Amino acid sequence: MPSDINRTEILLLGTNHNTAPVEIREKLALRETDPPAVKLFQELPACQEIIFLSTCNRVEIILGTVRPDDAREQVIAAWARHTGLDKTLLQDNIYIYSGEKAVKHVFRVAASLDSMVVGEPQILGQLKDAYRTASEMDCSGPILNKLMHKAFSTAKKIRTETKIASQAVSISYAAVELAKKIFGDLRGKSALMIGAGEMAELAAQHLKTSGIERLVVANRTLERALDLAKSLDGEAVSLEELEDVLIDVDIVISSTGAPGLVVKKDQVKRIMRPRRHRLLFFIDIAVPRDIDPKINSIDNVYLFDIDELKEVVEENKAERQKEALKAERMVEAELIKFKSWMQSLDIVPIIRQLQQKAEMVRQQELRRTLKNLKGLDDREKACIEKLSQSLMNKMLHDPIIFLKKGAHDSHRDEVLSMVCRIFGLNGAGRAISLENYRSGKNADVKTCRSKQAG
Repeated sequence: MPSDINRTEILLLGTNHNTAPVEIREKLALRETDPPAVKLFQELPACQEIIFLSTCNRVEIILGTVRPDDAREQVIAAWARHTGLDKTLLQDNIYIYSGEKAVKHVFRVAASLDSMVVGEPQILGQLKDAYRTASEMDCSGPILNKLMHKAFSTAKKIRTETKIASQAVSISYAAVELAKKIFGDLRGKSALMIGAGEMAELAAQHLKTSGIERLVVANRTLERALDLAKSLDGEAVSLEELEDVLIDVDIVISSTGAPGLVVKKDQVKRIMRPRRHRLLFFIDIAVPRDIDPKINSIDNVYLFDIDELKEVVEENKAERQKEALKAERMVEAELIKFKSWMQSLDIVPIIRQLQQKAEMVRQQELRRTLKNLKGLDDREKACIEKLSQSLMNKMLHDPIIFLKKGAHDSHRDEVLSMVCRIFGLNGAGRAISLENYRSGKNADVKTCRSKQAG
């Protein structure tokens, strides 16, 4: 009889920004459920292992199950019931993968190859959080443990060996990367943010991460400037103080909703003398524009607007796509390794049972032999025991190699059945109850868990 763990299939049901609108995704996210969503689904009879991933752009249920058809129906019914969505509507907005396709999808998600922005780093942390929650609630088991560890190592390998995350693909990030190209190292530099909206806040965060020494926030509403400056350990000023601040800063990033120009040519021209004509770099990411384009005619003053940044972003996206092709090949290679591990699960219990039976026979025959040989000293007994162990290992070598090769054979079940008949293995040692499978009490389950890192 094949064990439950040996016959476990990986099943994935999910939705993302490509398959469902936000009003559907936010319902499927089940963020306010009590108990947590992962526990709700674990209670379903056909679900032995489960991880529930919920982000702003995707919601996915990853299952380990010995009854994939039943599990699929039970999850869809429970999901519809807990969200209040019509079952047909839910099915129209989700994708379902099983086996290799499910594994490949998890690897691609972890590596951010399936993200809205290819190469973004957040999804890997979110997947790790989902796995941690499942582990703490005893919802993950040997199969999904191995899957997650392999997904994490694959994502790390892709980030290390490709440049998938090295190019700026947001306007705010591109603005700061452009400043780095102009100045080289931003440490010791000072920056002025004009505006305190989302784009300005993102740019300010990138500046702080890049080591900017002084950050000043100027905004029409001083209260909002104070809030943003406080969160970033910066300073806040009103727009009326703009000209004084321009004398001291190196970088200006502007992103307001003002209907007209916020920084004009004559202002910049006036402050260049007290600046001693030090380099001043402007980035205008506002629409309509905040900064007078005529300032580009002033010596040592450089201005880039949002259209020029968009060109940079598009070029970088194209570069990321090239790197994504390399990453896809790496995913395929790791998928083959994981498939090999899954196929070997049938083999491990049989090899163990074969070794146990051989050891039992060896010990019986050894006892009988030593009983008949009188007057042997300890050294002679040890030599005989060592001989019996050596003979047993040599006799088992070829059958074990045959079994390991059979793990990847298209006729694997026939190979296993034949070995069991030849060596008189009754298969009882291969059975693992669902209860022990979930709890990990069985020796085979513990072995699988202990070898996750491999």
